[in-house]
Amino acid sequence: MGRSAQDRSAKDRSGQGRSAQGRAKPGRARQRAIRAHAAAVGVSYSVAARQLDGAILRPGETLACGGRTVYPAAVQGATRWSISARARRPPDARVRDARRAAELPAGRAEHLVERFPPARGPVGTRVGPLYQGADCPGILAMLYLVIAHDLPQLVPGADDLAWMAELGEETALDLACVELDRAARRLLDDDLAGLWRRVANALDAAERSPDPVVAAEGRRLRACYQIMMTPQEDGHGELFAVLPEGDGARQILDALLTGPDGGHAPGTQVRLLRPDYLGRRGTVIGLIWGENGPPLGYQVRVHNGGLVTSAPEELIVLAGQESDLTHDLSSMG
Repeated sequence: MGRSAQDRSAKDRSGQGRSAQGRAKPGRARQRAIRAHAAAVGVSYSVAARQLDGAILRPGETLACGGRTVYPAAVQGATRWSISARARRPPDARVRDARRAAELPAGRAEHLVERFPPARGPVGTRVGPLYQGADCPGILAMLYLVIAHDLPQLVPGADDLAWMAELGEETALDLACVELDRAARRLLDDDLAGLWRRVANALDAAERSPDPVVAAEGRRLRACYQIMMTPQEDGHGELFAVLPEGDGARQILDALLTGPDGGHAPGTQVRLLRPDYLGRRGTVIGLIWGENGPPLGYQVRVHNGGLVTSAPEELIVLAGQESDLTHDLSSMG
């Protein structure tokens, strides 16, 4: 073979090598993406590969088995917070809010209702109200009272909470109260009749407490309980009683727990990967929790459709779901 032929052959081989390398780059990028996704959500490489292959993610989208959405941007309401807006509160306001968040049971309940106020779902989706309910402060306080009565070991010490409150960091209090908050959220998964029997027992114990502060709080919550349980009159003059559902309180605790444990709060917009709803959009309205860690599943209201329960890997979180971090809510005080 002549020299020129050898040179051409070498160039051909070199070009083929460069071409093969060029073709290999997307494969290596895919492998890196799979490894990163597997590490982020704690699954094997093969499971992560199947999830990413089925997702067909668009720019800015993620699978619901990773990431966090605390204040969904699509949730509408005049007094909705964002992460940065809470971070920009004046120091005295931060300490004042933290002190209230440290006061169990009623102070923390009121603090959470202010943090996650009533709102509406996205227009045109038939999602309905979110974080709603005039009874939310009372229900949350009663849940904490039940935990204090049944599982007192989960309640952080008052002195420790008071000391943390002076730092003005509500997230530190959230971490200290995470087991308490998770236990309160689990109560709302019980049957309603059983839950309200436990509430009645906890109220009885609080009212009998030798501690005058506890007894006074028990009497106050007893009054709330009696109002909730008072029979109502229907259009025919017949009395009926309805046990409080606690949907608003459930959504507040769901949103709260996404802070320390991850997940996507009620109001988050998603796209479904389930075969029966493939590609349909929906709104998260509830989270399913285990003993610890991020959510095990989500309740999703399909837009203009039904309610479905989906595993995190069956949902794509749409881009831009966390509230605009530059949004100014200083008018909220």
